[in-house]
Amino acid sequence: MSPASSPFWSVADTVRHVAAGEITAAEVVDSTLARIAAIDGQLGAFLEVDGTGARAAAEAIDRTRASGGALGPLAGVPIALKDVLVTRGLATTAASKILRGWIPPYDACVVERLRAAGAIVIGKVNCDEFAMGSSTENSAYKRTCNPWDASRVPGGSSGGSSAAVAAGLCPAALGTDTGGSIRQPAAFCGVVGLKPTYGRVSRWGVVAFASSLDQVGPLTRTVADAALVLQTIAGFDARDSTSLDAPVPPYGEGLTGDVRGLRIGLPQEYFEAMDDDIRAALVRTVEALIERGAETVDLSLPHTRLAVPAYYLVAPAEASSNLARFDGVRYGARVEAAELGDMYARTRGAGFGTEVKRRIMIGTYALRSGYYDAFYKKAQQVRTLIKRDFDRAFRYCDAILTPTTPTAAFAFGAKATPFDMYLADVFTLSCNLAGLPGISVPCGLTGDGLPIGAQLLGQPLDEITLLRAGAVIEAAVGLGDRRPTGIGGIA
Repeated sequence: MSPASSPFWSVADTVRHVAAGEITAAEVVDSTLARIAAIDGQLGAFLEVDGTGARAAAEAIDRTRASGGALGPLAGVPIALKDVLVTRGLATTAASKILRGWIPPYDACVVERLRAAGAIVIGKVNCDEFAMGSSTENSAYKRTCNPWDASRVPGGSSGGSSAAVAAGLCPAALGTDTGGSIRQPAAFCGVVGLKPTYGRVSRWGVVAFASSLDQVGPLTRTVADAALVLQTIAGFDARDSTSLDAPVPPYGEGLTGDVRGLRIGLPQEYFEAMDDDIRAALVRTVEALIERGAETVDLSLPHTRLAVPAYYLVAPAEASSNLARFDGVRYGARVEAAELGDMYARTRGAGFGTEVKRRIMIGTYALRSGYYDAFYKKAQQVRTLIKRDFDRAFRYCDAILTPTTPTAAFAFGAKATPFDMYLADVFTLSCNLAGLPGISVPCGLTGDGLPIGAQLLGQPLDEITLLRAGAVIEAAVGLGDRRPTGIGGIA
């Protein structure tokens, strides 16, 4: 069976069949491009498809295999990239008008590593503008739908990445996670989303939102595929001053299927506010882990309630600083004016969307003299308290299990106020504030047939334990062969 007849091939399947010569990389790319052409008009995941570049990369892989050369660990795998990852010769816009038409002269570190491993960049996918959002409704260019129900959002900010993988347009995608932007859309779209430890994956070449929170990670259909992609992109990079110089373990070896003796923490604060369907799915997940030999530990993370206000001071403050570079002078769009100050104002006024402007204003206000101590400094102190909560919790457990989201995917326009939208990330923010790794794994469907995600949080640099437990959840209560049917008769 080829991707042409089954678009839901895994990363591992693709690598195996290409290496064995059972299908060429060119055939994989052709079937992927055909699938995108047939489906994405309704889905809206891709901002740009690089058919020419993908075919050239596939032909190079096929020549290497035909000549007996060594293939990379991701040879022939089409991967989509969130449009905040810089790509040489391919437009990078961060889904913002202010970067419309910008063609970078270099690749981000993660893109370099993917290409070196034989992965094929198939294109750039939609997201909330500058990764600021929880639904991908803030993109300046298009709407991305949830493949399970086209009336609902795919989550955000990596909504294009999650939707593309869920709809079978590619077996894997990269996203970024600043406050849940990999894990939340993964839960909404029924895929696996892994946010590594802060510093585990290089941020060099990532359009910055909040530099102390941003992290790149994979969205895939299986936990094993997430391990394969993470294996490629993880590791020290001297160009990123926050990159951790730590050994990268063989993640695949952690997928033993055995959780006997693993201590799973259940924090009471995360189980207090969620839909009944979410609660029932988490109960089934806990029962499945216990049946397979895991132990559960009741925990308290008392400062969890402060994560939302702390995050929405820290992240906007850093965004205010990072986005100052988009001034119409060095790159991107420019609105001409007679005076330099007017040019700045007009360019930023026309180029930035409403949510980006809102966060810049919040952040600028929080950093002002006279307000810094009351707002930004206080938020950083709360951040330290949240980190200490986790440090204490991990004395008693190896990983922490929570719902990824309080509800399943919501309808377009359902969040009436910015605060309502911010609460969509209430279960994911603490992970970023503490710099921890986190993974969302599908753990069932709601009564309306929408995916539910279980979140596992781990100790710094202990992604392997999350993958180990995540694979067991996937096998026990995951979606199996169930696929979305909401867009174009996907089956």
